[in-house]
Amino acid sequence: MASLIFSLLARLPLGLLQRLGCVAGWLTYAGSPTYRRRLRDNLAQALGPEEAARTWRRAVGETGKQALELPWLLLRPQAEIVTKVVRVSGWEHVEAAEASGGGILFITPHLGCFEITAQYFSTHKPITVLYRAPRKAVLQPVINAGRSRGNMRLAPADVGGVRRLIKALRAGEAVGMLPDQVPGAGEGAWLPFFGRPAYTMTLAARLSEVSGVSTIFAWAERLPGGAGFHLRLRPALEALAGDTETRAAAINREMEALIRENPSQYLWGYNRYKRPRGGAPTSSPTPPASRENQQ
Repeated sequence: MASLIFSLLARLPLGLLQRLGCVAGWLTYAGSPTYRRRLRDNLAQALGPEEAARTWRRAVGETGKQALELPWLLLRPQAEIVTKVVRVSGWEHVEAAEASGGGILFITPHLGCFEITAQYFSTHKPITVLYRAPRKAVLQPVINAGRSRGNMRLAPADVGGVRRLIKALRAGEAVGMLPDQVPGAGEGAWLPFFGRPAYTMTLAARLSEVSGVSTIFAWAERLPGGAGFHLRLRPALEALAGDTETRAAAINREMEALIRENPSQYLWGYNRYKRPRGGAPTSSPTPPASRENQQ
């Protein structure tokens, strides 16, 4: 049934799906006190109470859009999908990375339309994308098919998948990942994220250590009225250097900067500060050296 609903939704125009998604976002917000509290608390933690008060209504609608545009992005022909990227800023950073001869690590937070970034690049060159299996197993074949077509390849979030990512980077290819998911116990470090300890994936930091790799931060802004997306790409604002934990903390700060560009399009309802099962929490992690201390 779920896959049938996915297929039916994918037949609708993107603009209509986004409008329906806005309604769905508000229904979810109204129907779940837990989700409602988490979204408001995470926004206030990140932006402060005043800006959060100005942002949360848009965030509710944008989160719904993010969910309902997914069938369209996974099941429509890829050639049609990439036409919705109507503007690209920062492509010169991709060209410079390719000219250097090394691999490219694309880091994309759950901001805007994160599904379309790898799809767009895959029409240019191969890219291997880290993925986690969806909670609803019935959707896994649909999602896997949508994310592994053309020049897109999948690497599962396990030891074998990590090896696949490293192999791709060493071959001078591209890798894409979402680093703001809570990793499993033993796979991360407690590091600041918007001023609060968050169990943070260290894989992106480890991949940035691969020799010759260029790290590019990417996100696709959702334009109003179903007009499409603006793909934005840039290198790190501060050099990714030092040990793995220091790099992971720097990546968190880079993601904070991206999110502040358009906070209403971030996935604030995600339980970013949860403790992984078996993971020991910490209330006051010692942050690696700040940007000022590194200069």
